[in-house]
This record gives sequence, C-alpha cells and structure tokens, in this order.
Amino acid sequence: MAKRNPNISGNAYALTILAPIKNGYTEEQIAYADIVRCRLQDWNNQDYSPMTQVPQTYLCRYYVLDDVYTESLPGADPRSRWLDLLTALPFGGIGNKLRVGMLPKEDHLQSRYLVFSCNFHGGPEGDLDGYLRGMWQAISGQIKDIWGFCYGFEEVDNADKFIAYMKKCQLPAALFFVGSNDDPLPEQLKALYLKQEFANFAVANQGLDAAALRANFKAFIERVQPNDVNGPTWPAGKYTV
Repeated sequence: MAKRNPNISGNAYALTILAPIKNGYTEEQIAYADIVRCRLQDWNNQDYSPMTQVPQTYLCRYYVLDDVYTESLPGADPRSRWLDLLTALPFGGIGNKLRVGMLPKEDHLQSRYLVFSCNFHGGPEGDLDGYLRGMWQAISGQIKDIWGFCYGFEEVDNADKFIAYMKKCQLPAALFFVGSNDDPLPEQLKALYLKQEFANFAVANQGLDAAALRANFKAFIERVQPNDVNGPTWPAGKYTV
C-alpha cells in the first residue's frame, strides 16, 4: 500500500518552506533578515500581492522567523504522570524536583528563517514541480529579491534550480488549511464573481414585472458569461468588493 503524502488533500497541496537567512549585515549595519522582512512588508503597500501572478495559488503567507523557544512542562507520558502522583505525596518535593529536572532546555535557532507557506491546486498527484516552475516563471524577479539573502540561493538562476532549492527547504505539512472546494483556481474565482454579481442583480431588480425581469436577466447572463472561466471574473488577490 502506497504511503499517503501528508502534503496532499484532494486536489490541494500544502507547501511549507523554511529557508535559512544568512547571519550577516549590509554596509549600513542592517541585518539581512530585517531587509527581507521590510521587503515583504512593502508588498502590503501594493494593490495586489506578486503572488496573485502565480497560477493556482489558493492562499499563501510569508514571514521571517526570528527564533523559537521550548519551555513547556513534560507531556502526558507514563513517567510524567508518575511524577504528578509523587508531588501529591508528603515527600512530594522530591517528585517536584525530578519534574523540574525533566524540563527541556531552551532551544534556539542558529539563524533566522524565511517562511513561505501556501495551499495551491496541484491535482490528485500534487504537482509541486509544476507549481514551483510556474512561480519562477511568473515572479522570478521578486523571488530573487526576497530569497537572495538565504543560504545557498546564490546558485539559483533558473526554474530547475529553484525547484531543487525549495524541495531542500521543504517541511511536511502538519496541519492542513481546508479553505477551497478542490476546483482549479480560475473556476473558484469565476464562482466568486458570479456570486457577487448575482447578489447585485437581485437587489437591483426588486419589484419588476416578469417581462422586465426576464429581459434584464438575459442581459445579465450575456454580460457575466457564466461558462467562461477566463472572464469576466474575480481578480486573483482582490481584497474588497
């Protein structure tokens, strides 16, 4: 029996990338990680994210991970439950001391990381190569701008090397965002457009007689072209109605 790919759910693929950022500074003593963060924040000032140009992207997120900490109590394993019992006894101080001794030490990253996570329509087999190739072809300039400070990325100058690099930095999905109906992105954008336009049509045609309503609906269908997923449609990445 073939092992299930944890990154695939239906036609959706969950991609998680952690790329280590170089521990260096510019001549102005600005950390490379801070430059990456600033450039990502500049995307918010644009009308549309560059990722809207990448085919089949359901949703995505970028951020800079500065560090992580491990400061939790031991879990519910048998040894931990036994120590819980010891703390309730008259000599519970011994159990508490043992419990504190089991606490993990703080764990720190050796570098900051550029994190990229997204869900995209990859089909039942999860066409990761095809998605990454389309990403490179669509926004290679922005990719170089963001990933350029990451270790090893200086060797990336074409789609094949980009695919290989991303796979080296990939982590398996632990949680899957269920936010799509498994259809290709153009079909979902068309559905959003039709939903919005039909709601507007319903509001604008209240109280009309049957003849006028029929005529207006015919004009509405001719305008929105429901069977054409290429347009008119909802723009990818549009924030508001």
